[in-house]
Amino acid sequence: MTPDAPRQSETAPSTRIATAAEDVAGPGATPETSARPDASPRGERPARPPLRRRAWAWLQHYARRFSTTGLVLALLFFCYSLTPSLIPRAWYYQALITGMSMVGGYGIGAFVEWFALKVGLRIRWSPRVSRIAWWVLGAATLVLVPLFLVLGARWQHELRALFGMPEQAPANDVATVFVALLIAIGVLQLGRALRRVAQWVSLVVDNIMPKPIARFLSGVIVAVVVVLLFNGVIWAGVLHLLNNVYASANEQIDPKLSPPTSPERSGSPESGSSWESLGAEGRRFVTLGPTQAELAEFAAGGDVVDPADVQVPIRVYAGLDPAGDLDATAQRVVDELDRTNAWDRSVLVVATTTGTGWVDPGMSNSLELMHGGDTAIASMQYSYLPSWISFVGDRSTPPNAGKALYEAVYEAWAQQPEDSRPKLMAFGISLGSFGAQGAFSGLQDMTTRTEGAMFVGTPNFTPNWTYFTTNRDQGSPEYSPVYEEGRQIRWGTEVSSAANVWSVPGTWETPRVVYVQHASDGVTWWSPTTLWSEPDWMREPRGPDVLDAVQWRPFVTFWQLTGDLFVAAASDIPAGHGHVYYLEYADGWSALNAPAGWTDADTARLKEQMLTKQPAASSSTG
Repeated sequence: MTPDAPRQSETAPSTRIATAAEDVAGPGATPETSARPDASPRGERPARPPLRRRAWAWLQHYARRFSTTGLVLALLFFCYSLTPSLIPRAWYYQALITGMSMVGGYGIGAFVEWFALKVGLRIRWSPRVSRIAWWVLGAATLVLVPLFLVLGARWQHELRALFGMPEQAPANDVATVFVALLIAIGVLQLGRALRRVAQWVSLVVDNIMPKPIARFLSGVIVAVVVVLLFNGVIWAGVLHLLNNVYASANEQIDPKLSPPTSPERSGSPESGSSWESLGAEGRRFVTLGPTQAELAEFAAGGDVVDPADVQVPIRVYAGLDPAGDLDATAQRVVDELDRTNAWDRSVLVVATTTGTGWVDPGMSNSLELMHGGDTAIASMQYSYLPSWISFVGDRSTPPNAGKALYEAVYEAWAQQPEDSRPKLMAFGISLGSFGAQGAFSGLQDMTTRTEGAMFVGTPNFTPNWTYFTTNRDQGSPEYSPVYEEGRQIRWGTEVSSAANVWSVPGTWETPRVVYVQHASDGVTWWSPTTLWSEPDWMREPRGPDVLDAVQWRPFVTFWQLTGDLFVAAASDIPAGHGHVYYLEYADGWSALNAPAGWTDADTARLKEQMLTKQPAASSSTG
């Protein structure tokens, strides 16, 4: 055990174990005495000490409440939190990660001291030894804090170089430390406040049952009430507020966008879905995309599609149903497929959106360029909330929406003549990948009811992905797994390319399923289990864009990956890293359903088109 600060009273010749028991079990668990000031003469008010002295006395009193073992582990976790993770971090994300890591380390240390006290392990230190120990801790803090701030900046520089990102100005180290301390102390004070509530409950029930049971029961009651309050009241209120905010944003119409004029688009004059009903992301989806002129220009560069045969791509979409009826929303999508005669196209993709209804333009643009517009894409909105909110608080709606949409389209598609209906494919990215896979019970279901599927940046908690990855062939790494010798499922994981989906020996049977993911994508690798368990992808050989310095640390790694969730798709992260997928679609679509005559040269040409000439918005096609 590490010693506590020396007592100022002569009645304490030895130092107690730090007040960890107070942080874990409440005051009174570790009795302590303090010098009692002399009473003032009757009728006279004692002289009030100067403000400076009172402030210093309060600070000393507050400092003595901390567990010394907790402080040691908090310092250790502070250092660990500055080690690199998957994505370069801004100072404010670093401060959040560091603050949460520090309070986690402190909590572990406080619990250790409390447990030691409970089992009768009480170490007594002389005032001199105690004082020396505190000086050692202070000196270690003065050395390790600036040292790891410098090392952290160096690791961030190496990570940015690996990503091909420009150098960043030196981080605001002072702000990082200050904000991290505020976060750590704030969370700790919240815990102490809940402890006081538990003590009050214990006093209430103390008279009707034995004290140890009363204390235990009070802790359980407070914990249950906090969880229920957070889940049932606080979180519900937060979700309601956020839903109203994002619903308002969803209704705002971008003045740069005009309603589509082509009947091949939802929201056009011929459409059964009004322009206003599509929502913000739906309006972008049906309006933007490659023009017929751009499609013809790309077709002219190869021998796959005759420029004269280029068509206006079909894009159908349904906005969020006011009553939240997913089946009704999916039926509106099917009605739009019927209206546009999408059943005569060569390819029909059912795309499950992310939280707000976003459809990745990289996916849709690359598909339409590859097939000369002989395509149809069907999608719908199921929420107003961004993916990160649904990621935390609503994991039931995305798979329910993915299932409702795919089954509605599949039922209508199955009724079409078998020799003329389009190839039916499933797609999803990020939360949309999680949602899209909700339509399928497993691999057999995927290959029976689709003619190809592509899932990109899949979250770690997706059941199908988890099953395939956990049961991967022996010797294949978690970041780039091989399942059943790659007979039907393959993973594309190379930086800026999914070309390695062809590198697995053996025949790749059809229908095919492609998973595209990056070794540096925090969305794929975030999991609560990293709190206590080292994941395989850290034990195994690293992916091409993951630093060797990335190591697993209990509790710390979890908060680092949590920070990666929010920056994995940041605007300055280049394509091919983190959660930014763009060029990979050319490889994915060519592996799944390339038109006759398509070659590797055409794939390279499509990538160049995607990089150098972003398709422009035009009312002629939307």
